[in-house]
Amino acid sequence: MKEEFFNELVESIKEAKAIRRGEKKPSKVIRIEDPKVAEIRKKHKLNQVEFAALLGISVGTLRNWEQGRRKPQGPAKVLLKIAEKKPKAILESLT
Repeated sequence: MKEEFFNELVESIKEAKAIRRGEKKPSKVIRIEDPKVAEIRKKHKLNQVEFAALLGISVGTLRNWEQGRRKPQGPAKVLLKIAEKKPKAILESLT
């Protein structure tokens, strides 16, 4: 690894630590709203079994999300946003 890239990486790590400790504010924050899971599923006319299979999750997890007992986190939120706007992208990636 070139020294310039290494030094840049080290600085990034130091900055991340300072942000985590609250000593510095992040330059950019991305917030993904909680998806309305049942609405997304119904919009595409899928039943719970089909939608869970499309997302690669259990039907129990899907039901927990739809009934508000749990909320999708991290990558699941992103995947649901993709399912909402571009469901074909998920289908195409699975074939």
